[in-house]
Amino acid sequence: MKIAVVGTGYVGLVTGTCLAETGNDVICVDVNEAKVKQMINGQVPIYEPGLDVLFHRNIAQGRLSFTTDLALAVNEAQIIFMALPTPPGGDGAADLSYILGAAKDISKLVTEYKVIVNKSTVPVGTADKVQAVFAENTTVEIDVVSNPEFLREGVAVDDFMKPDRVVVGTRSEKAQKLMAELYAPYVRQGNPIFFMDERSSELTKYAANSFLATKITFMNEIANLCEIVGADVDAVRKGVGADDRIGKRFLFPGIGYGGSCFPKDVQALAIAANTYDYDFQILKAVMNVNERQKTVLVDKILKYYKNDIKGKHFALWGLAFKPETDDIREAPALYIIDALVKNGATVTAFDPEGMANVKAILGDKIKFAENQYDALNDADALLIATEWSVFRNPDFEKMESLLNNKVIFDGRNLFDLQKMVDLGYYYNSIGRKLID
Repeated sequence: MKIAVVGTGYVGLVTGTCLAETGNDVICVDVNEAKVKQMINGQVPIYEPGLDVLFHRNIAQGRLSFTTDLALAVNEAQIIFMALPTPPGGDGAADLSYILGAAKDISKLVTEYKVIVNKSTVPVGTADKVQAVFAENTTVEIDVVSNPEFLREGVAVDDFMKPDRVVVGTRSEKAQKLMAELYAPYVRQGNPIFFMDERSSELTKYAANSFLATKITFMNEIANLCEIVGADVDAVRKGVGADDRIGKRFLFPGIGYGGSCFPKDVQALAIAANTYDYDFQILKAVMNVNERQKTVLVDKILKYYKNDIKGKHFALWGLAFKPETDDIREAPALYIIDALVKNGATVTAFDPEGMANVKAILGDKIKFAENQYDALNDADALLIATEWSVFRNPDFEKMESLLNNKVIFDGRNLFDLQKMVDLGYYYNSIGRKLID
């Protein structure tokens, strides 16, 4: 099939590349000329494990191409995916200007039947708005489909190639047939394609992300309570997760969720509910708790140093909001850095992939190390904000020789408590016994 993908951000690039991998001819469109040139020259503009292999293979075999020419892409495509940003607007609601603007531009170019697919995360009713834009600008028959993505950063290629489900919102039999044909190669093992109306499809995406954010936040609250009552959150997590009605995933406590999806989607759903005069109280609580959780490590640090960290120097392992990505959007590490610097401390950070993005924002506000051990030089304590695998089994003897003090504040519970006792560290983690 001939596919156009409008927007080459995280979702658009993964979508276009993975669609090309199953034999489709895919042309990706972006208004950013420098970015398009970069991709034409074979450079992947984002870090996502496994994406580079598919990217280069499909370019080499002529199935994946890039352009700034929207008319060219629209003219050749049977199905047009819109994978455009929906950032929070001034009121926190999803800003649809990119999607509606692209819809208007596309509507003036179509000359025959097309399926227009909303791949972006959008509020309920967006498909109707896009359909209205086309009705205003063309008499050509089109179908607007809602097809939300469920891609996890760090494993997005696997998620696309082997989805646990595909959700397609359309009431058109013609569009449903095309979408079923397009996704057939990805569900050969029997995972379902759920066809539903457009509004249900749009809400499914928000509901899924908001529920997962709620699950994470609930466990963070349990972890905080564990510290107060003297319980062990690891034991509680295992006991709770063994219930198959609850499941084991998204029960690991930490320093809050971040990234490009959960923060804005939870907020957008709560605000969208308000427009229908519905007070989504659970989501408001989730947002409040998560905001507080992002700096729980700072609270622990200030308590340890008796509210005086002026002149203290901290090593920070991890900047990305999660491992296996360079995405720093709403990353807890940024909130931790801000609070430490405001309190007069200095920071040297290391992250395997996220340092360039943080440096672009913070400049020389903090220092950056070449590797995890260089970050420890002359540090009064180590802080851990991202659970990269490389941090899980460090050389503790080397760490001891570099740190001023054997003090660790771990926001991701990477290390075994008994081991830290044996090594003589002050070890303060989340929801677990304090090792002093």
